[in-house]
Amino acid sequence: MRALVIMDPIEAVNVDKDTTFGFMLAAQARGHTLYYCHPRQLYTLGGQAYAMAAPIQVWHRPEAFYQLGEAAPHALCDFHSVWMRKDPPVDRAFLHATWLLDRANTQVLNAPSGLRAANEKLYMLQFEAHIPETRVTQDAAAILRWLDARGAPLIVKPLDGHGGFGIFKLTPGDPNNPSILEVLTQGGQWVMAQAYLEAAREGDKRIILLDGVPLGAILRVPQAGENRGNIHVGGRVVQTTLSAAERAICAAVAPKLKADGLIFVGLDVIGERLTEINVTSPTGIREILALDGVDIADAYIRWIESQI
Repeated sequence: MRALVIMDPIEAVNVDKDTTFGFMLAAQARGHTLYYCHPRQLYTLGGQAYAMAAPIQVWHRPEAFYQLGEAAPHALCDFHSVWMRKDPPVDRAFLHATWLLDRANTQVLNAPSGLRAANEKLYMLQFEAHIPETRVTQDAAAILRWLDARGAPLIVKPLDGHGGFGIFKLTPGDPNNPSILEVLTQGGQWVMAQAYLEAAREGDKRIILLDGVPLGAILRVPQAGENRGNIHVGGRVVQTTLSAAERAICAAVAPKLKADGLIFVGLDVIGERLTEINVTSPTGIREILALDGVDIADAYIRWIESQI
């Protein structure tokens, strides 16, 4: 198999944590040939998608962990599989790249149309039975009124945020609340407000789905004095299992994910309530391998093989 990996600069990869790098190691271990490019190296010619892509070899070691060959033009249809693994934000450049990938004429994971359809905050709204009480608005005053009426904390976050950026906990009566919302809504930005779940202190669960099937999970526990459990802000990763309610969430979202071509997905769950659906470049497989011995990267490559 020839696979093209579209991702952020390879030199910045964390070889122990990065999920895309784990995919690359697994593909190489199974004898496949890998190519690498950044989204800005995509282009079209005559209605066909191309990339200035370089062959790449990777090794799991702290230094000299990759070797790039010479970049050259490649039609995307000459690859058996193309992996769109560019990290958020899902900005204009990201969306434009997905439109170019529509012209690939080969397997693209996740599907470009699905990446466009599935805002990682809003996509979950179609599964209302499984999410916390949620409002999406540009109106800061409306959020403040809701906060006062509930008399209980809210979590607020920008719709285009990622990695825990811009997430705040609002507590009734806190004089900082108007300022926080003023910043989040400036320029007409949309904000998602959700009922605060006390279970967040115990951590949020990242569940990895492959073709709609849950393969593993980790619990990300926030540091003392921190509301966010994201790993890059110091969240501690611990072993976990899935409850019956969490398996029901997976079963509820799986048909829609598959229909939209969203094959590799990370669900975020707090207190058995779905809080986000991550589809751009979900992470967590290296931690699952370390804690549970479940090799999701190998399963991902084997699934791709089965489809081609």
